[in-house]
Amino acid sequence: MQYAKPSLSLDQQIDLLAQRGMAVPDRALARHYLGHINYYRLRAYWLPFEEPNSVGDHRFRARTGFGDVLSLYVFDRRLKLLLLDVIERVEVSVRTQWAHQLAMRHGPHAHLDGALFADRDKYGRCLDALREEIGRSHETFIEHYRRKYTSPAIPPIWAACEVMSLGQLSKWLQNLRLRADRQAIAAGYGLDESVLCSFLHHLSNVRNLCAHHSRVWNRRFTFTMKIPRHPENLRRAFNPQADRRLYNTLAMLAHLVSIISPQSEWRRHLVELLEAHPQVQPAKMGFPENWRTLATWAIPP
Repeated sequence: MQYAKPSLSLDQQIDLLAQRGMAVPDRALARHYLGHINYYRLRAYWLPFEEPNSVGDHRFRARTGFGDVLSLYVFDRRLKLLLLDVIERVEVSVRTQWAHQLAMRHGPHAHLDGALFADRDKYGRCLDALREEIGRSHETFIEHYRRKYTSPAIPPIWAACEVMSLGQLSKWLQNLRLRADRQAIAAGYGLDESVLCSFLHHLSNVRNLCAHHSRVWNRRFTFTMKIPRHPENLRRAFNPQADRRLYNTLAMLAHLVSIISPQSEWRRHLVELLEAHPQVQPAKMGFPENWRTLATWAIPP
């Protein structure tokens, strides 16, 4: 089928929203935001306000206003900033543990020992990607290594890990042949290695969505995470019925940040964000009905 929809001016976009039942009391304000936030981007945030059976005409529920859509967009934007903040802490911590544990167990260039990795083809791809990152890096510690040492061409593991992306780090960790190596890294977080590996794979996807400004608040994720079975107090923090929603991601991040940065106010900021946007339905993010009674979200005064 040939695409035949015409281009619409900002005023025509506002007229179309009004025809579909959205209240736009301040056209100048709506014109401003539509001029800086793509109509198609905002569309993902007004879909929850459409009538369930309005597939053809996209009619809005009664009393839906442009401000409601904008508020939901702002909530998602602030949520992504909180996510990026805590993901950075987790990424730096796991890089550190990965490099330290392997260096202590297998030496400063453990990452160059292919025998430590299960899938040799995957290992080769990871090593090639690492060489590329090091080759284009202008980090001071990389340039210092190039000037001072001729062999091996790749710096020791504690330096090499610093140019790895979260996605690459996840692949290196998952491909470790010995479960004992993986478990040594996961132990510091009170997790089974299979849970940590699963979570990092999932988290790299979440991080990419945030970095590319995609919607996350009510997204159904393709790459899910494994929910911990123990310890019991940690298992209770998760919602098995919401394995494709954001809640379990947030619960795991809350657990990790409590270990990595015990003084962090991240959990408080997340709860405050939810409270500041009462129109957001936490259930659509996978939050269980009793989530505020769980120890994970018990915020001290």
